[in-house]
Amino acid sequence: MIQTIRNAWKVPELRGKLLFTVFALLIFRLGSAIPVPFIDTKMLGDYMAAQSASIFGLLNVMSGDAFAQATVFALSIQPYINSSIIIQLLTIAIPALERLQKEGGEEGKKKLAAITRYATVAIALIQAFGYYTFLRVGSGGQSLITAKGVWPALVIIAAFVAGSAFLMWLGEQITEFGIGNGISIILFAGIVARGPTMVSSMIAGVTNWSNGLDPKIYMVLHPAFILLILAGMLLLVAFIVFMDNSERRIPVQYAKRVVGRKMYGGQSSHLPIKVNMSGVLPIIFAQSIASIPATIGMFVPSAQTEGSGWYTFLDIFDTRGVPYCIVYFLLIILFSYFYNNMQFNPVEVANNLKKNGGFVPGFRPGKPTSDFLTKVVSRITMFGALYLAVVALLPTIVGNIMFLLGSSAGRNLAIGGTSVIIVVGVALETVKALEAQLMMRHYKGFLE
Repeated sequence: MIQTIRNAWKVPELRGKLLFTVFALLIFRLGSAIPVPFIDTKMLGDYMAAQSASIFGLLNVMSGDAFAQATVFALSIQPYINSSIIIQLLTIAIPALERLQKEGGEEGKKKLAAITRYATVAIALIQAFGYYTFLRVGSGGQSLITAKGVWPALVIIAAFVAGSAFLMWLGEQITEFGIGNGISIILFAGIVARGPTMVSSMIAGVTNWSNGLDPKIYMVLHPAFILLILAGMLLLVAFIVFMDNSERRIPVQYAKRVVGRKMYGGQSSHLPIKVNMSGVLPIIFAQSIASIPATIGMFVPSAQTEGSGWYTFLDIFDTRGVPYCIVYFLLIILFSYFYNNMQFNPVEVANNLKKNGGFVPGFRPGKPTSDFLTKVVSRITMFGALYLAVVALLPTIVGNIMFLLGSSAGRNLAIGGTSVIIVVGVALETVKALEAQLMMRHYKGFLE
C-alpha cells in the first residue's frame, strides 16, 4: 500500500488527485468540529457516552463523533446512502426507472443521480427533524436545546440538512476529481478519526475490569488481555485482506479461426470471479437499514424515557442485542446477492464469450454456459455473504462474552467489528483504484 502511494505521488496528475482527496477530507473533519447553535453539546455528549453500545453509538461512530456533538455534519452521509438504497430498489419495481438505468446511457445515469440527490435532501430533512425532536425532548425530560421558538428550530434543522447535502456534493467531487469512491472515503475518514477514542475506551474498560483482581493476577492478565484483543484485530484484518483478494478462476478456451492467411485464437485463459464482488457496500447498506429503529425513535418523545415501550424497543435493537444481530446478518446476505446480481450478468458474459469464440471446457456456448456461471456465482456469493456477515458479527459475539465477564470494553468491541471491515474494505478498494490509475498511465506512456 505504501509503495503504491509513493509511486502515485511521483505522477503529477495522481499527486493532484491525492492532494484533492486529502483537502476534501480536511474540510469534512473541519465541518465535523463546528457545532450547530442553540444546542447544549456537553449534556448531549454525556448522554451519548452512556449510549455508546446502542444504535446511537453506531451512528456516532459512522459520523466520526459528529452525531454526539451535534455538529454541522451530524447526519453524515447516511441520508445519501439511504436514498441510494431506495432508488436502486425502485429501479427493479418501477419500469421507467429500470429503463433509465439499462437503456438511458449516460443521460439516464445523470437523471438517476439527480433523483438520488433530491431523495437525499428529503431524507435529510426527515432525519434532521427527528434529531431536533430528540434534542428537544433531551435526556430524562431535560431539553438539550438552549433556546425556544420557531427560529432556533429552523436554524438547527437547516444546518443539519445543509451539512448532509454538502457532504453528498463533496463525496461526488472526490469520486470525480480525487481517488476512489467519495462516499466510502468520507465514511472511512469518519471511522478512522474516532479510532483512537474507541481504542482508548476499550483499554480503559479492560483496566477497570482488571482492577478488581488480585494484584499478582492483574500484572499478568491485564497486558495479556490487551495483547489478545490487539492480536485478534490484526488477525481479523489479515483475514479480510485475504478474502478480499480471493477469487474463483473459471478456465476459458478460445477456438482457433483463420482470418485471411493468419490463424487467431487457440489460447487458454480464465474468467476471474471474486468471492466478494460487492466489497463493503452490503455492510454499509445493512448498517443504514439497521439504524432505522433509532431514526424512528427520534420522533417519539417517550423513546427517551426509561421504562417506556419505545425505550424497550430501542434497547432491544442495540448493537449487542440478538434481534439486531439477526437483522444485520440477514441484511448483509440480502444486499450481497442484490449487488452481485447487478454487477455480474451470466447471460451477458456467456454471450460475449460466444461472440469471441470462447467457451468453458465441458459446457456448450450459450445457455449451458450461462447456467453454469449462474450456479457458480450463486455459490460464491453465498460464501462471500457469509464471510461478510460472520466477520461483521464476530466482534459483537466476542464483545458480548467480555461484557458478561464484567468488562465494559466489550461494548465498544461490538461496534468495532463493523468499523474494521468498512475501514479495511475501503482502504483496499482505494489502493486498487490507485493501482488501476498507475497501470493506465503506464500503458499510456508506453503507447506515446
